[in-house]
Amino acid sequence: MWLTSPLISAKHGFSVRHGGVSRAPFDSLNFDDRQDDPALVQQNRTLALQALGFDPEKVARLNQIHSCEVLEAQAGIQTADALVSCEPGLALAIGTADCYPLLFHDPVNGVVGAAHAGWKGTVGRIGARTLEAMERLGADRQHIQVAIGPGISAAQYWVGPEVSKQFRDAGFPEGCFPEGQHLDLLQANRFVLLEAGLSEHQLWTAGRCSTETDFFSYRRDAGVTGRMWAVIGL
Repeated sequence: MWLTSPLISAKHGFSVRHGGVSRAPFDSLNFDDRQDDPALVQQNRTLALQALGFDPEKVARLNQIHSCEVLEAQAGIQTADALVSCEPGLALAIGTADCYPLLFHDPVNGVVGAAHAGWKGTVGRIGARTLEAMERLGADRQHIQVAIGPGISAAQYWVGPEVSKQFRDAGFPEGCFPEGQHLDLLQANRFVLLEAGLSEHQLWTAGRCSTETDFFSYRRDAGVTGRMWAVIGL
């Protein structure tokens, strides 16, 4: 049901698509109710959050708009692409189906964050913006640990020249563009976090591609698919 990082000591997880109650093509642990039966999705959310030890009534989640907006989390739905919090018991949730989920934790100062990094958020350095927002809540960058969950691999992610040009113009290294017009979003997000002053030992990556059968993939399934959640809380 959940993948976890050994680097993050806060309660957290990156969901797989198994262990829920949704029917095909959203089988089975789908967290998004825009195409699926809302009652089944709510059962999935309750089952999965309780498995991590969270109260399903205390979740901050997002209407994600592929922006670089970072908000202080509140229970319910907000419009942005990243959340930060120092509130105990509040679960921060990010939905993905190819984009990369980033989970942040400062265990010394008690601050967490969660970011949704598609190509627009990545080129806008949403990872660095999340670090800045955590610092405004009292976090210290030298203590922040970041886990990057499953997302689409470079081999599966062809982009047009207009997208790769935006990354190059924004200073991303050529290592983010293997095999011509393929974009390595994982390496691009790692670059953003290292550029922002984190060290290698502060980063963990799942190393899994969302087009694998264990996950939902918008690109693989031509838009008819479920969504995973990445969740973290104090």
